[in-house]
Amino acid sequence: MNNHEKYADAFISTFDIKKEELQDLKYQDIQAWDSVGHMGLIDALETAFEIEMSAEDIIDFSSFEKGKEILSSNYGVEF
Repeated sequence: MNNHEKYADAFISTFDIKKEELQDLKYQDIQAWDSVGHMGLIDALETAFEIEMSAEDIIDFSSFEKGKEILSSNYGVEF
């Protein structure tokens, strides 16, 4: 599984959504992405990429696209 697939899978499995819903997805766009869901997503991403995100990055993680930027620039995850 490549990094794009791992990243998408974390969202799909955490929020029980379809791949087609990911591209423009933002925090609180769907009911599942509330504060509790957010922490579930962060846990899934930390596990998938074997990283530990900073509190600042967790707070800044506000959309599907922003998350890729954070993982790429701060944790060396290549997309």
